[in-house]
Parts: sequence; structure tokens; C-alpha cells
Amino acid sequence: MSTTNHASRQTSLSSKSAGAGLFAAIVASLCCITPVFSLLAGIGGIAATFSWMEPFRPYLIALTIGVLGFAWYQKLKPRTKEKIECACETDEKPSFWQSKKFLGIVTAFAALMLAFPSYSRMFYSNGSSPNTSVILSQDTTKTHKIVLDVKGMTCAGCEAHIEHEVRSLPGIKSVDAIYTEGSATIEYLPSRLEEKTIIEAINQTGYTVIEKPKDQ
Repeated sequence: MSTTNHASRQTSLSSKSAGAGLFAAIVASLCCITPVFSLLAGIGGIAATFSWMEPFRPYLIALTIGVLGFAWYQKLKPRTKEKIECACETDEKPSFWQSKKFLGIVTAFAALMLAFPSYSRMFYSNGSSPNTSVILSQDTTKTHKIVLDVKGMTCAGCEAHIEHEVRSLPGIKSVDAIYTEGSATIEYLPSRLEEKTIIEAINQTGYTVIEKPKDQ
């Protein structure tokens, strides 16, 4: 009976570890998931809410791998001779939530969450209308280029979010956000757009322009 209880505890521990690993994986990428959710849900101002968690991401990744590794160890480690001898009453088919299949699904989903920053850009469209390039090419007004220091970007998804919002403004010729430098370089037509409008558009997403733009 004690062997049966021990096996049951191990199965339960494996399931709990899988849940903990999945939670850690989601939290690890929360700083990049939030901007995409903000865009899809049409909720402004929350994109950079969890940017403060970015320094903890490597530790959360390590925690996810460690916890899921432990869960797989509990699931795959060979049974002792004592457990085999008592298997006559303990070889019941485990429920789906305690099966290797469920653990495999959890592991795959956790891997997708950990890799989310690398493919989050695909959720953002170009943001500009089809006629924008034609209009800009016909406008002979001299363009103006500014570099904004932006706080809150943590991954390529944040870059895409800012670029998407800025491109939706009229008179934007180009925009290039770089999260590693915390900057956004924007070229626009002063005749059609004011600099403060660009800054307001970025601030409304949840990121923050922290310094006065520098002319280039």
C-alpha cells in the first residue's frame, strides 16, 4: 500500500511540476506577450506594463527548464524491483492530466512561450495604407528625421509594436525601432505631421519617450 501511495505521490508531483513549468514559461515571456495582446485586444497603454520583468527572464527560463526536466525525470525514471513486484494493483492507466502525452503538450507549449519574442513580430502588420508610398513619392516636401529615446522596449515584438503604431500616422516615410538601443528613428513629412503627434502615438501604446528628440 505504501508503494502505491508513493507512486501516486510521484505522479502528482510530476503533474504539479508540469503546471509550474508552464506558468514560469508564460511569465518569462509576459513582457513580450503583453504588447501583442494589447494590439489584438485594442487596449492602449499596457504594452510596457511588464517590461520591468525583462532582467528576470534568464532566471525564469532556467526555472522552466529545470522544473519540466524534473517532471520528465519523475515520469520516465525506471521502477525499482519493489515497485515492479507490487505493480499488480498499481498498473492502472493514468488519467490524461497525469499522462506523458499531457506532459509532452505542456512542454511543447512552454517551448513556444519561451521562444515567443523571436516570432512575435509576425503578429504586426505593416500598419500603413496601400496608398501611403504613392502619396509620399508625389510629395516633394523635404522630409525630417528624428531619433527618439524610448523606454519600455524589451524584444523585437516591442519594436514591431512601435513601428506599427507610428506607420499608421499620415506622412510617415520610415520608422526603425531598436530595442537594444532603446531608440526609434523616424522620417516624416513636417507638412503633414507634427513631431509631438508622433511622440503622443508612442506614449499611448504604453512605451515612453524619455528625452527630447535629437535632430539628425
